[in-house]
Amino acid sequence: MTIQHPIDDRLPALLRSGKPVRGIFTALPSPAIVEMCAYAGFTFAIIDNEHGAADFETTEHMLRAARASGIIPVVRCFLEDIPRVLDMGASAVQVPMIETVEDARDLVQRVRYPAIGRRGSAFSGRAAGYGAFPGAAHTTRSNEGVALIAMIETPEGVANAAAIAAVDGIDCVFVGPNDLAHAMGHGNDWKAPAVAAAIEQTLRAVHAQGKCAGIIALNADDERRYGECGARYFATVATSVITQALRQAAQAGHDTTAAGLRY
Repeated sequence: MTIQHPIDDRLPALLRSGKPVRGIFTALPSPAIVEMCAYAGFTFAIIDNEHGAADFETTEHMLRAARASGIIPVVRCFLEDIPRVLDMGASAVQVPMIETVEDARDLVQRVRYPAIGRRGSAFSGRAAGYGAFPGAAHTTRSNEGVALIAMIETPEGVANAAAIAAVDGIDCVFVGPNDLAHAMGHGNDWKAPAVAAAIEQTLRAVHAQGKCAGIIALNADDERRYGECGARYFATVATSVITQALRQAAQAGHDTTAAGLRY
């Protein structure tokens, strides 16, 4: 009998492949949503522990659902949560608000085991099969098979994008357009010309360093436009997709001019 390793290690190679990969953010604390995203055909799901409500136990169940259904699980999390998320078996961490080369180097140190980094070693968690896959083999699989995605969301990050991308151990740099728009003084208007120009500048800078660039792409036009700038790691948003589908279902056969959202 072949036993499946808890860590799905496909993502680093996909990020280096030069081909687009498509995924979806989910802030909903639900293993079922992860499975649904897999069955819909997404390559990866980003479990959003920056803005979502999942606790650590639910996050681990979502990682199990991902492994069982075949979708690659990325966890967006804060720096202090990286050790626990990795020991749960995440295939990647996506970390917000990386602004400098020093930030990026510190991030690599936190994610990689020695001799590359300083991640603490433990073989009792899910990532090591609760001791079934310990030692050097686990260390190697984690260092080589777990992807590290840095998020740029400020003008300082934009200015340092090329240097951040060049840091060894960073697999992908993802632009957070809403936070960038706010940081640039444009509210949530990430289509404003100045913000759009900063996004394009960042994507091109990352691509020029030979690293994968990522961005939210809510439709085919977004993916085409950002793809022309070098982006290949595209993510849409589950709550947006679900809300739109529910609204269409609720309005089917009704006069849509008679009802509206109240704020």
